[in-house]
Amino acid sequence: MLERADGVLPHGLAEAILGTAEDIAEVLRTESDTDRVSALPVPRSTWTVGEATAHLAQANALMVALAEGREVPHGDGTPASLAEANERALARFAERKPGPLAAMITERAATFLTVVEECDPEMLLTTPLGPLSPAHLGSYLLAHMLGHGYDLAGALGRPHMLDARRVELSLPFVLRVMPRVTDPAAVAGLTARYAIRLRGGPEFGVLVADGAVEVTEEPPARPDCVILTEPVAFLLLALGRVDPWPTIVRGKALGWGRRPWLAPRFPRLFRAP
Repeated sequence: MLERADGVLPHGLAEAILGTAEDIAEVLRTESDTDRVSALPVPRSTWTVGEATAHLAQANALMVALAEGREVPHGDGTPASLAEANERALARFAERKPGPLAAMITERAATFLTVVEECDPEMLLTTPLGPLSPAHLGSYLLAHMLGHGYDLAGALGRPHMLDARRVELSLPFVLRVMPRVTDPAAVAGLTARYAIRLRGGPEFGVLVADGAVEVTEEPPARPDCVILTEPVAFLLLALGRVDPWPTIVRGKALGWGRRPWLAPRFPRLFRAP
């Protein structure tokens, strides 16, 4: 899934990062009343548009630092600690206007690509979500921008920038960190073998046993539950941006197998950071 065609990053990932950053910036640039826009609430969040945009600008700078090999303290990888670190970082950063922040988001995405291509493809970089290769870090940056870009587009009534190709390029990071973001209470006592299929895209397995989660490149031979989902719906569920039942009702996700009732439970096994 992370096979490199040219350079350090997989084919298409650099273009997806730049394109997503520019799409986010375009969403922000369409609004002329910057004070009103900055104060708008973001759906399913305690942040305003100004705060969410500032976070994105800061996160892109953090990704540059990580690609440079710097160890930047930012929580211990748990959702609660990352949220705390984000709030502390926002408190130290005053900019909330969409225009300057949009420029930071795009410029720092471009800088990340310049820096990451100087990395040894086999090295492991220290990140808030554990050691990641440069390619996985690029996938992390893309997934992060897609999640918050979706939030900003929703807050401003604009089309989001997620598509199947961008989701597939973000998937290596999402799958790698799934075991780290498992909700202990949700998996306690559960034994389940999931086969996950993205419509028109890749498939993989998720095995739950003894309070732990394992992600496999191939689905299990005898799954308890098969989930077929639209790629965009999968990422939004994985990032906690939508709820399972409305997604199922709209036909964006289907579940079947020996234990089909496990399907709507699947997204709740994880806590998006």
